[in-house]
Amino acid sequence: MCHVIVTCRSMLWTLLSIVAAFGELIAFMSTDWLVGFPRTPDAVYGPHGATTAGEAYRPTLGIYGRCIKLPHLKRGILCGPYAIHFGEIASGFWQATSIFLAAGILLLCAVAFISVFTMCFQSIMKKSIFNVCGLLQGIAGLFLILGLMLYPAGWGSDKVQLYCGADAAPYRAGLCSMGWAFYTAMGGTVLTFLCAVFSAQAEIATSSDKVQEEIEEGKSLICLL
Repeated sequence: MCHVIVTCRSMLWTLLSIVAAFGELIAFMSTDWLVGFPRTPDAVYGPHGATTAGEAYRPTLGIYGRCIKLPHLKRGILCGPYAIHFGEIASGFWQATSIFLAAGILLLCAVAFISVFTMCFQSIMKKSIFNVCGLLQGIAGLFLILGLMLYPAGWGSDKVQLYCGADAAPYRAGLCSMGWAFYTAMGGTVLTFLCAVFSAQAEIATSSDKVQEEIEEGKSLICLL
């Protein structure tokens, strides 16, 4: 018989797991990792920025995508991938970042999907599904940390120097500033570890004495604060 068990701690863990997964996925797909120095579409560039006057805008550069404004483009800024193939990503460090972030996000998405069903299934192969998911989230967090640590090492690439000036170097962004995607990825990583720790509380809540009493009374839907 399937018992639907809903507690505040298990529902909060499920919600945070979903938020962490979607936050990391959105950040990875975004082009707003680096925000370049102000420029105009028809400007001549030097090591310290644009040298011609005009309506300035700030291009953005992601791990595999970018947003730029072309002189002939009148409808606004064009966003899209600059790397069609994996080997075209700006540097080897960013390729490694992509691998680690993708691995971490894949695990987080799997946990987010599984977490929805923890209301009905609290164990898998006689092991607590919360503990298994918490372990996967911890591993995902390690992958995300590795990816974020390697990401600034790729700032010395030619692609980054086009957006951030000739002063850009590994772990030095030059004329660029960090975009919201980088901070979102960092926040998602912190949230991932919080979820990994909080999964133990979710497991305790769903296996408490109150839950067992409700099951013994024959209830199939159990809701506890």
